[in-house]
Amino acid sequence: MNDHQSIYLALSVILFVMGAFGVIIRKNAIVVFLCIEIMLGAANLAFVVFSRANQSAEGLFMVMCVMAVAGAEAAIGLAIFVLLYQKTGTINIDKFNLLKW
Repeated sequence: MNDHQSIYLALSVILFVMGAFGVIIRKNAIVVFLCIEIMLGAANLAFVVFSRANQSAEGLFMVMCVMAVAGAEAAIGLAIFVLLYQKTGTINIDKFNLLKW
């Protein structure tokens, strides 16, 4: 692995940690949603770096799979946010107790 690949891998780690930190703070559902998207983007970057380092296409195939999952997550997640906002009037995660018994 050369210096450029190490830089991209370090960027991937930084992005993933930033996304995980945003999920832990979790004030707003949209912020959590965007942080999960940042984490998926960081995983994609790591897949591309390792695919390039190994001169194989498996990492690029995994990137396409992750992008498909991210697209489905965006569609379903935003629909859930709209329904929760209509029902509760807020998207603050701390105020959601709809799933509690």
